[in-house]
Amino acid sequence: MRTKGNTSLFIATRLAFTGDKSFTRIILGLAIVGLAISTAVMILSSAIISGFKNEVHEKIFGFWGHVHIADAGVTRNFDLRPMDVSPELISKLKSVKTDDFATSDESIKGTLQSLFQTNEQHAAVTQVYPYIIMPCLLENKRDLLAGLFKGLSDDFNWKNLQRFMVAGHPPSGNHLEAQIVISKIIANKLSLKVGDRLIVSFVKDNARLRRALTISGVYNTGLEEYDERFVLGSSELLRSVLGWDENQYSGLELFAAPHTDIPALNEFIYAEILPSSMYCETIFEKFPNIFEWLNLQDINERVILQLMGLVAIINLTTVLLILILERTRMVGVLKALGASNWAIRKIFLYHAAYILLTGLLAGNFLGLGIAWLQKTTGWIKLDETNYYLSVAPIHINFWQIVLINLIAFLACMITMILPSFIVSRITPVKALRFS
Repeated sequence: MRTKGNTSLFIATRLAFTGDKSFTRIILGLAIVGLAISTAVMILSSAIISGFKNEVHEKIFGFWGHVHIADAGVTRNFDLRPMDVSPELISKLKSVKTDDFATSDESIKGTLQSLFQTNEQHAAVTQVYPYIIMPCLLENKRDLLAGLFKGLSDDFNWKNLQRFMVAGHPPSGNHLEAQIVISKIIANKLSLKVGDRLIVSFVKDNARLRRALTISGVYNTGLEEYDERFVLGSSELLRSVLGWDENQYSGLELFAAPHTDIPALNEFIYAEILPSSMYCETIFEKFPNIFEWLNLQDINERVILQLMGLVAIINLTTVLLILILERTRMVGVLKALGASNWAIRKIFLYHAAYILLTGLLAGNFLGLGIAWLQKTTGWIKLDETNYYLSVAPIHINFWQIVLINLIAFLACMITMILPSFIVSRITPVKALRFS
């Protein structure tokens, strides 16, 4: 029997769309459902982990910026050491462009240059704000808490923190130094609300300095290690307490443009702009623990994808073997008519491909549908204390979804070649006796 190039595909199509054996139909249905669930889990795990990392990154960057500059003599985070910040230094920092320094991935730089044309769009640093951080004590009539007062300059753009405000508003008006923003955790511990007075104590030269401030707002980042300690106010208040000059601060925080290579930017600023009396570090270096924990999520994602891929392969292998055994008589007839082993194997591989594509398509609809539902309704809740977020976030990357589908299809089809070799062990005589 001479077979044409499309004979295997024709027979596989007839097998896929016709058939009167209810048992086989049930097996095929279960296989498609299993593949759909595996695909949906892979898509959802990728979307949720990607969204989780993006949201936590945005929270940290929104609160702290991307790069910190401090006096070179500072040996620990939040040490009090004045640093002279001149307008010229801030101007130099704001003038840094993405093409001033080499990125770790030159393709990123090339993409940026092709997408953006104006100098403003090429800016690597979007905002630069000086700050002062000083230890303090927070008191009400009954309780006392230790904290860190972060004093922000008058030109600070509070829009960076607006997304975290849960009550009230940032300091505003003519008396910024008399206002304070506290976290939701601190507000609950001290039983305070917007409009209440809060006594803030500072220690300088073994003397205790107390200031009565009005709570203008309450924030909640969900990052417990920050929310438990930090209150926000005016740097003018801390400067008056410390007796520092007008242009003296404990540090600068830089906000970088999207897609900027932060480590490369940090190295350029340190080598080309800063005087020897200053040093800079990325937020990744300043708070490494949380970023290392975020990087561990990539391992979780890979484990889930590999497990679901393995389940899909085992599922499809089982179905393929059932199909071959169920069609043993057909295999014998085709061999008796002169069909080659490869031509017969292709019939079952085409059939497996149909099942796989149907399962992938159903899984994409299921996974993307659940992802869309979560993104619009937020029905999956999280414990914010443990996960930094109150709602499971979703970030759908089109190319990531395409890659998941492509790798799943290729991996399954390549794996199916091995069990299809069982066809070559079936002889026409034994097959025609098979009932």
